[in-house]
Amino acid sequence: MREFRTKARVLLIDDNADHLRGIKELINLESSYDVAGATTSANIGINLAKKYRPDLILMDINMPEKDGLQAIQEIERLDLGIKVIALSGYDDADLIFRAMKIGAKGYILKTMASAQLIRAMDEVTAGKIYMPTALTSRFFEYFQLSFKNETEADTKENLLAYLTAREEEVLDLLTQGNNYKGIAAKLFISETTVKTHVNNIFQKLQVNEKTQAVLYALNNGFANRRRIKLAV
Repeated sequence: MREFRTKARVLLIDDNADHLRGIKELINLESSYDVAGATTSANIGINLAKKYRPDLILMDINMPEKDGLQAIQEIERLDLGIKVIALSGYDDADLIFRAMKIGAKGYILKTMASAQLIRAMDEVTAGKIYMPTALTSRFFEYFQLSFKNETEADTKENLLAYLTAREEEVLDLLTQGNNYKGIAAKLFISETTVKTHVNNIFQKLQVNEKTQAVLYALNNGFANRRRIKLAV
């Protein structure tokens, strides 16, 4: 006995009515998908997603009332297991990265061949991630650069976190222009002890001199961190 299988249902959201109509006709003629609904409004599209619970949504990124990225986030928050493919007229690496980061399972340009759109739908519906070869290298280059920048930022943040409370006091006074004698007087410790703390600060911040330590502190929000800690 042949098993009966329902068609995968797709919802179309695109503010360009002509493009929306063209995609709908393409899907009806050249695919096995069932178009559950189509709209030029992101807000209406989100409501239709709640109502019809489609398997897949083709989401235009450039929408007037609410952009596609916001809409994707709202659809993700519904937690209905709906997969989203982002449609765009731009091959901007940042836009691709942001769309994939917030939950899109695919990204395709509107100018690409119709066969590629159907392939993207098939791949994503099957649980895969789809991105055209022409965009893949650009996406991963941007991803690696973003990851590198985040890692470097985290590393700098962590270095300040290694300081003890007393070392933070010493560094704070250094950033205010105090010399070792002045710091010793304000903290009621000897200059020798101040120098020991300063050497520890150098090692933890991976710098070699006072100026570098002060610049590191200023460039990484040390003053704000201190104000927050003192206010708590």
